[in-house]
Amino acid sequence: MEPRDARAEMRRAPRLLVLVPLLLLGALPGGQAEMQVSVPPLVEVMKGEPATLDCTPLGVNNQFQLKWFLTERSGARSGARTLLAEVQVQGSKIQPKVHNPANRSPPYELEGQGRLVLAEAQVSDQRDYVCVVTTGAASTAEATVRLQVFAKPETTDVSPNRGTLSVMDDIAQEIATCQSRNGNPAPQIQWYRNGQPLQVPMEVNSNSYMTSRTVREASGLQSLTSTLYLRLHKEDRDASFHCSANYSLPQGRYGRLDSPAFSLTLHYPTEHVQFWVDSPSTTDGWVREGDSVQLICRGDGSPMPEYTFYRLQDKEEVLKTDLEGNLTLESVQRGQSGTYGCRVEDYDAAEDAELSKTLELRVAYLDPIELSDGEELSLLLGSKVATSCSVQGLPAPALRWTKDSVPLVDGPTLSLSSVTFDSAGTYICEAYMPTVPLLSRTQNLKLLVEGSPELRHEETQRAQGSWREGDEVKLVCSARGYPEPKLTWSAKGDSSTEPVPGGQGWVSSSLTLKVTNAMSQNGVSCEASNLHGSTHHVFHFGPLAPEASQAGIVVMAVAISVGILLLVVAAFYCMRRKGRPGCCRKREKGAPPAGEPELSHSGSQRPEQTGLLGGASGGAKRGSGGFGDEC
Repeated sequence: MEPRDARAEMRRAPRLLVLVPLLLLGALPGGQAEMQVSVPPLVEVMKGEPATLDCTPLGVNNQFQLKWFLTERSGARSGARTLLAEVQVQGSKIQPKVHNPANRSPPYELEGQGRLVLAEAQVSDQRDYVCVVTTGAASTAEATVRLQVFAKPETTDVSPNRGTLSVMDDIAQEIATCQSRNGNPAPQIQWYRNGQPLQVPMEVNSNSYMTSRTVREASGLQSLTSTLYLRLHKEDRDASFHCSANYSLPQGRYGRLDSPAFSLTLHYPTEHVQFWVDSPSTTDGWVREGDSVQLICRGDGSPMPEYTFYRLQDKEEVLKTDLEGNLTLESVQRGQSGTYGCRVEDYDAAEDAELSKTLELRVAYLDPIELSDGEELSLLLGSKVATSCSVQGLPAPALRWTKDSVPLVDGPTLSLSSVTFDSAGTYICEAYMPTVPLLSRTQNLKLLVEGSPELRHEETQRAQGSWREGDEVKLVCSARGYPEPKLTWSAKGDSSTEPVPGGQGWVSSSLTLKVTNAMSQNGVSCEASNLHGSTHHVFHFGPLAPEASQAGIVVMAVAISVGILLLVVAAFYCMRRKGRPGCCRKREKGAPPAGEPELSHSGSQRPEQTGLLGGASGGAKRGSGGFGDEC
């Protein structure tokens, strides 16, 4: 609804100059002269701004008198004029005079040849001003200008009804009062529900209407109060109401100030009831045993009615009555399963309204898991077993076996055939409920596999060449079995035994020692044993390489021995030649000198000479012109 003002049409009309013609009576019969005064019919300003009223004489010479009067609009002095200011113009000489009869502050001002200025316009300045121009004794013309002063109202305030309003009343009830203060002209008030304007008449009726009252303050500003009356319905319980003040501005513009939004407190009877479990539960209504369970009951009446909680067994058992509609079952147990009900005590409700609801509370439980063979089971290596787990619960739980987080079988029975040491470890039986994901239990079964140990060794190899005596070596053996095997070494050294991390029952022993000749021949053995038997491994090193210094000494000794042997042979050879030991010479081969007999080759020659040196001498004799050894 847009506000309307009685002067709206005048403000929207173009500012036309008002020309007021007057007949100037002359002395000569039939003769007349005409003078005109031009003023704007309406001047609009905001409160506190300066207002300028122009008055322009037309058709006159440069000698005239201009006066501004204030005209009373109503009352006993309606039409009376009060002189505000005047100016006498004679050519270029201007003589202004301001009277200011009402002691206006700041006073009126005259500018130019008769422009009236009102500094800081006030609402009390909103009057009719008359400009009168006189030339000579009887030549007069005048025109009227209306000054309109606008004031923006203060913040729009609303005072809602804070009581409880009943939708059962069949008449319109007071909703709220809206007030807009100190505006000019008086604003108009519009009411809204959920952002939509309400078309509310001013006439009193049973559905909706509003009343308005305008008050003029001592300052001359106007305040407007509007009160809204409505017949309410249940749908209004969530409605948002507010009001707005629509005020006028210069040049046909409008402004709007909205009040804060508000809602109402309504009284209406219960028509429907809701009842549910407000705790962690499944879609089927299962809750876990031991949890705290909260039952919530809500009726759609207002104010909140009284609630009665009960349990249906052989008869109705009242559990609690309150105004909050909450029932808490602390640490609920399986025996508390059953049918629960909630009833709303609302005596204003219709006779056919359903004021009671029930629900089925089902408590899921899961007992500890039982193992058929206990929590620890010992088997011989290579044997087989079938073990099982069982559990009681509601709803019916499912079972599965896992080991090291790896699923093995679904169901209560775990079967193992031809067990090995790898079969040893912890098996987990898990009971769970597909319909109650948060409820599950587990039980551990430790499986021990007894048997003669098995051995695993780490070969120690020389990176380059072969082992030498004195080299340091580290030997490592690992074994597993049950009972845990004992590791022993055939040689002495620094040894230690420790479990292998993540080794599935393996233990490891290391031995640090220096290589000897005895080790190269016999090796070093590692033995693992327990009450079921033993096994061993021999580390071999092969022939040892001689050390570099010892090889040089051996070569030198061999060379010296060969040299001594050659000297002995040479000496023996010389001694055996012609029985002249120590003398050996070389002479030219040929005919024997004169007087010396030739050597005989008879059979009387001694065999050792023949056998040792005969070959050589014989060779020499067979040659000619050569040299031979002779002693």
